Amino acid sequence: MTILLSPAYIPDVATFSTIAQHDVCWEVQDNFQKQTYRNRAYVCNDLGKQMLSIPIQHIGKGQGKQKYRDVKLENAYHWQRQHWRSMQTAYRTSPFFEFYEDEIAPLYEKEYKFLMDFNLLTIETICDCLQMDMPKDRTTVYETKPEHLFDGRFLVDAKTKLNFNQEEYTQVFSDRNDFVPNASILDVLFNEGTNAVGYLKNQKLSFLDV
Repeated sequence: MTILLSPAYIPDVATFSTIAQHDVCWEVQDNFQKQTYRNRAYVCNDLGKQMLSIPIQHIGKGQGKQKYRDVKLENAYHWQRQHWRSMQTAYRTSPFFEFYEDEIAPLYEKEYKFLMDFNLLTIETICDCLQMDMPKDRTTVYETKPEHLFDGRFLVDAKTKLNFNQEEYTQVFSDRNDFVPNASILDVLFNEGTNAVGYLKNQKLSFLDV
């Protein structure tokens, strides 16, 4: 079964577990929606959970809905520097931060124009770190109810409550905080390292019901 997913910003564990266990097709024809993981992600720091939000350029209300692929990043605000510093603060003491640091850092060292392109690059970069194949299939038309794909686009909705019993692992600040479930894939990568792929493939994806 091929799962239809919307590209998210350094996606969460549920999304990356789906990528690890199924064939994936990227939804690239939909409209942009607010309050989604298209421009936000969560890392785990000493306070528990921190949201990283990418600022975007907003169009006028009279211009109607905007295609996700056309959404531009607002680079007047130095969000990349802030995000990378937040990641360093959260994960510099993790077991595998130094191992992957040189692969992740370039994402935050030059400006990018479009949100979707940047998100797909973050996914491809993580796939390279995990030595997984980056899914290449993309939609050519938008379908409200896809006929030949399992619709997993709900995973990008930040409001959706998932039926996801994630296995716990040791997080950086587990000595002071409870386990933070379904954070960005970076949390698994920096804490589990070479065991990350096996971990992702072992997760039960009850939310897909397939």
